[in-house]
Amino acid sequence: MRKWTTSSKLAGCCMLVAKMVSGAEQQQGHRAGVYKQKNKGHKHGKHRTKGEIERENKGRVSVTALTKKQRKEARKMDKRHKANQLRRNKKDLVLTEKRRLGSRDGPPHLVAVVALHAGVDAEAVTRLLRCEGAGGLVREENSVCGVSDSFGLVMPRFKQRFTFLRPDTADMHSLLDVVKVADSLVFVLDSTEGWDSYGDHCLSCLFSQGLPAHALVCQGVSDLAVKKRVDSRRALAKISEIRFPGARLFPLDSDQDATLMLRHLGAQRQRRLGFRSRRPHLLAQQVSYTPNSSEGSGGAPTGLGTLCVSGYVRGCPLQVDRLVHISGFGDFLLSQIDAPIDPLPLNSMTPRPAKPGKEGDVDMQDGGVEAASVRVLMKADPARRESLQAEAEVDPMDGEQTWPTDTELLEAEEARKSKRVMKVPKGTSDYQATWIVDEEDENGEEDEESTDDEEDEDLMMEESIDGEDLDSQVDAASVGGSEEEEELNSTSDKGGADQRYDEHMDEAEEGEGLKRYREARANEMFPDEVDTPLDQSAKNRFQRYRGLKSFRSSPWDPLENLPADYSRIFQFQSFERTRRRVLAEAAQEEEGAMMSVMHMLVRRHPSNTDPIKSKEELVFHCGFRRFRACPIFSQHTSADKHKLERFLRADAPTVVSVYAPITFPTAGVLLFKQREDGMQDLVGTGSLLSCDPQRVVLKRIVLSGHPFKINRRSAVCRYMFFNRDDILWFKPVELRTKWGRRGHIKEALGTHGHMKCVFDSQMRSQDTVMMNLYKRVYPRWTYDPYVPLPLPWVKGEGTQVPDDFDME
Repeated sequence: MRKWTTSSKLAGCCMLVAKMVSGAEQQQGHRAGVYKQKNKGHKHGKHRTKGEIERENKGRVSVTALTKKQRKEARKMDKRHKANQLRRNKKDLVLTEKRRLGSRDGPPHLVAVVALHAGVDAEAVTRLLRCEGAGGLVREENSVCGVSDSFGLVMPRFKQRFTFLRPDTADMHSLLDVVKVADSLVFVLDSTEGWDSYGDHCLSCLFSQGLPAHALVCQGVSDLAVKKRVDSRRALAKISEIRFPGARLFPLDSDQDATLMLRHLGAQRQRRLGFRSRRPHLLAQQVSYTPNSSEGSGGAPTGLGTLCVSGYVRGCPLQVDRLVHISGFGDFLLSQIDAPIDPLPLNSMTPRPAKPGKEGDVDMQDGGVEAASVRVLMKADPARRESLQAEAEVDPMDGEQTWPTDTELLEAEEARKSKRVMKVPKGTSDYQATWIVDEEDENGEEDEESTDDEEDEDLMMEESIDGEDLDSQVDAASVGGSEEEEELNSTSDKGGADQRYDEHMDEAEEGEGLKRYREARANEMFPDEVDTPLDQSAKNRFQRYRGLKSFRSSPWDPLENLPADYSRIFQFQSFERTRRRVLAEAAQEEEGAMMSVMHMLVRRHPSNTDPIKSKEELVFHCGFRRFRACPIFSQHTSADKHKLERFLRADAPTVVSVYAPITFPTAGVLLFKQREDGMQDLVGTGSLLSCDPQRVVLKRIVLSGHPFKINRRSAVCRYMFFNRDDILWFKPVELRTKWGRRGHIKEALGTHGHMKCVFDSQMRSQDTVMMNLYKRVYPRWTYDPYVPLPLPWVKGEGTQVPDDFDME
């Protein structure tokens, strides 16, 4: 038997494997891995030339690595260059706008002459600029629609053209509208007093709205003696320093003064007003109305037509597919935009014979400019046109509907059987008669909403009524004790003067003013405090109110129990993002016609001392819009809930909320209150804040009670409620005191409104227990775009403030 050794076996296996591998494929050579040692090359002492390096690189350039210091220096230089570029662009833009104003490529420089004193003659100023004594000027008569005194003025020597107009200062609406579009203002001052009370009223309104570039002019200084001119100018400069610090005063008595004045107007720095620079605006110079043909209506007038308005467009470019707003009339659609001939050209002038001693006088003659065909620039596209719809379409079936139950059907049948008899027109069926609503039923919903407010006001007026009774008793006693003195003085001159004084006094207005004053004083001394009614359950009376543990942090759903008016308004998902997008798009108009809840931040004007109550009708000037509405007032805070203010505060800014057309900030806001005689007083000024229907405004009422049994931290309180059910209903609401204690109702004692309360620290006998209740309030739908023209303003006579004895 043959034995195999181990070595022979291994050798046979190796031979077998080698044969198998050689038969399949050739063996691959070994490749070095990443960990193979690499020895340094021999340093032969020679370096590659630049040519060899370029030939090896073949045009490739290695990435240059910058250090941190180099990158920082590069960033600083880039920021510096970028800032210089932005500064240069802004400077070029300002210079371009300044050179374009009044030049051939831009609209004429619009100048408004405003008289601030009843003793000055603004017409003499415009006459001096327009008459032949203005020297070296070319002028053309060019009346502006709605302004009695206006003319165009061309100066070829300065390569500028002006349009002067003198608005009627007695009409505050016209004055504000003209100043909104004017490029410069010329204020005419009295040489001794500067301005009177009405002039100060006009300046208050103009400063609040936004004042463009202006100049101060006075007349009559040259008529004074030489020694008195310096004193007169110094005194007038001291007066004007109050309103116009650092302003220059221009005398205007000669042709040379007029030329210097025009040169100053053309070269002065313009003030940019945000509410008009982002909106295209136009001052109407020619207006014509063409009624539509009445063929389809049987020859009867339809009341519709086409209004053609001519003027220079200022601000942003005007788009034909956007809506336009005419102040005092509303929003309208454009059909087309035409380009007529320039009524005040700068170069196309017909020379006139020069006057002796004057050179370069040129005047526009009739027929100097040949009539040219009107070019149509844009026509409205019906597919891209904006809609005049201001309110959202209300679907009364949009809410959740359920099938009525048997009980509801029985109640409806009983109500139908017990319906009251009413007179209806002849031929009216029973079904048609059910839709006839009386005036009381029509106003029922509004009365229900305002019932709570009226009852709260009545409760807050109880203390003031007691004060009136006390006054009547004191007056009766004083009258009974001084009958003899009145008989003796009845025939005196003083008695006759008193009677003449009383003839001009309106007793109803005096009584209403006294009532408003007492309400404001009561709200100031006892803010939001009301008394629980004795003849009605507090659970039913205050059923719309709820308690909050913390006014700042407690939640309140802004979409809960919204009124029916909210279905008629629009809401933005993000108002600020929409505002930025609209302002960034040059092709869109900034002001729309849709309605929403607008919020304005205003301050009470110092000249107004009368109490301004919430939900009282006011006249609004917001940007280019003018309307009437009844706003609500609230505090200006950064929280998600805001407390209602019953009166417009004089010591802090107040947010005014109202239903109004959507307008994007920035825009100035003026608030006027109309008197019974038709005059309008400025009561507040401010700016547009935001458009947010979800801004929560909460009305607070405070129920107060008196602790009459105190045992350290617990006390028995009374006079807050008058039955046991009300105590159990309001038991979860937290209590507080005027001295800062906090507590809660533990249990009711008896059936007459006594309750045991527990507080966080020792109670005092002179402390007062209070409970805060809140409900959300909304503005009233009282928007009215029609505002009647006000009468000429006269400063109201100051009434004597009642003594504190009435409130105490």
